[in-house]
Amino acid sequence: MKRLKGILLGDAMIGGEGFEKAWKKYLGWVEDIVVGNWETNWEKLQYRRLEVEKKGPEIEEVDPVIFHEGKDTAILIGLFIPVSSKVMDAMPDLKIIGVSRAGLENVNVEEATRRGILVFNVQGRNAHAVSDFAIGLMLAECRNIARAHLSIKNGQWRKSFCNSEVVPELGGRTVGIIGFGYIGKLVAKKLSGFDVNILVYDPYTSDEEIENAGAKRAGLDQLLKESDFVSLHARLTDKNKGMLGQKELSLMKPGAYLINTGRAGLLDQNALVQALKDKRIMGAALDVFSTEPIEKDNELLSLDNVTLTSHIAGTTADALANSPYLLIEDIAKFLNGEKARFIVNPEVLENPPFREWFQDLMKGL
Repeated sequence: MKRLKGILLGDAMIGGEGFEKAWKKYLGWVEDIVVGNWETNWEKLQYRRLEVEKKGPEIEEVDPVIFHEGKDTAILIGLFIPVSSKVMDAMPDLKIIGVSRAGLENVNVEEATRRGILVFNVQGRNAHAVSDFAIGLMLAECRNIARAHLSIKNGQWRKSFCNSEVVPELGGRTVGIIGFGYIGKLVAKKLSGFDVNILVYDPYTSDEEIENAGAKRAGLDQLLKESDFVSLHARLTDKNKGMLGQKELSLMKPGAYLINTGRAGLLDQNALVQALKDKRIMGAALDVFSTEPIEKDNELLSLDNVTLTSHIAGTTADALANSPYLLIEDIAKFLNGEKARFIVNPEVLENPPFREWFQDLMKGL
């Protein structure tokens, strides 16, 4: 059998032992593995991963485990471990990169593809968690749940809020969903019981998929003008960075609410602050921020028409614990010659050196 070696690098969110358990379940026949952790401090992890999300994996140095153990390693697996061109230089035999998350900001996919390295991620690992949370934020913000809770904790019995005269029910309202992947579709499905109208803006989703979800396709401007709630679920790319700025926010109804459990970069935070201060929209609920933890002098903290949470939409115990298993099961299927679901760059399958490596591997199994 062709020798395989894997490096599993966890972090403060999913430790290396979590990946090791999944590896033993699905790839137990590969016994040559190195298990470690990239960043074990929770607060440092939040800062470093956000910096990588904004600036790319090339800003980070090669992890010592990779530097010392990576020269003869074919598989690298983790969650937020930055996989840069420098990492690939340190791992000349690398053939598979796997991250147990949907986002790929921590992987230089373009460089991996150029070098004939197959990249796996996990689509939908926390889709239920985030979709639940997005709907929770809609209710929390428009019904003043968090504000009433805070008032009671502070010894007050508050019943008057900035939207008291127009507190809405969801029934009959229009919800605009920007980005209709796994999470966006689940938001639509879970909202169906509230009897809402759903508009979708997603250039990459077919009319059939949108109609089958009981929704209607809309242009971005139309969605913003007609929606009572706008929920962001698009993948962040160079093309849609800052897609909602001052101009777009000005199109929203004065009584509308903006919900962001997606990526901070989709939204111009300064423009949102101004829109909330000027009451151009009724309110907002945010789980993601351009700087995390949020700065102590951030103007959002002084506003009464916003609900803020600490980037926790996707962090349920179920989503975190299951994601290494979803990832490694898919890699195992591929290595066993079965169809894999989560390959990011399938063009690598036609790369001659990769094909030769894989064929040699198949002969040995």
